[in-house]
Amino acid sequence: MTNTKRNKNLIQARKDKGLTQEKLAKMLGYSGKQTVANWENGHSSPTLSAAIETAKVLEKDVTYLFGNKVQDSHTNTSSA
Repeated sequence: MTNTKRNKNLIQARKDKGLTQEKLAKMLGYSGKQTVANWENGHSSPTLSAAIETAKVLEKDVTYLFGNKVQDSHTNTSSA
């Protein structure tokens, strides 16, 4: 059994904008949908810059979309 928690706010905000995971990923500069799928499924967290850009595209607050689960960089997750 997995402890992964789905990011329902991100999923709903994306759907409210009529975007697929792939379309959102391309808008954010990613080549495929896997990054967005991983954020939605709780397997990974975006960098701060990616979270801010996602919030702009979806017209939502970063905290609403990701809570406090945002990375400082690609390799270092924030745990404060």
